[in-house]
Parts: sequence; structure tokens; C-alpha cells
Amino acid sequence: MIYKISISDDAQRDYDEYIDYIRYDCDAPMTAAKHYAGIKDTIADLSRNPFINPVRRNSSLLQYGFNVRRANFKKMAILYTIYNDVVFVHRIVAGSMITGV
Repeated sequence: MIYKISISDDAQRDYDEYIDYIRYDCDAPMTAAKHYAGIKDTIADLSRNPFINPVRRNSSLLQYGFNVRRANFKKMAILYTIYNDVVFVHRIVAGSMITGV
């Protein structure tokens, strides 16, 4: 089964800001391009097997629902939930921003 991907406005903004930071603030356009492709590929992989990542129970993630999952790309966390045949990407944040147990 192939799942549809839905990226929230917050996640898209996170993605854009992250890539812009690398590109402009760090002055690393090649690295930005690699990270752009890497995150894009990681999200695309979720369309084929979103259940590969376990449900997370961190208290800081409850705002996204009880069945939130986390995919990683480098030090970034892609937070998502699955409903029927849709993978909802809620946020793309630094993994160090996630707290709680």
C-alpha cells in the first residue's frame, strides 16, 4: 500500500527555515541541497512504510496526538501521525527540542 503524504504548514515552514539557515546563515549551498534532498527522501519513504518508526510517548509530543511517530534525518526529527491511508507530517524540528518521557 502506498500512503499519501500531507505536510502541515508548520512542517513546511520548519523545512524551509532549516534549509535557508544552512544555505544563507551557514553559507553552505551544497550542504543545503543535500539536506533538502535527504529530508525529502525520508518523507517519501514514509509513503511506503510509515509504521517502521514506533509510536512515541514523550509528553512534549502529545500535542500531535497519542500515536505520533518520529523519523530522523541527521539531527532533525520528522514528527508524523498516520490516519487511514494518509501520513500527516506535523513538524520538522531539531531532535534536541523534544523533551519529556
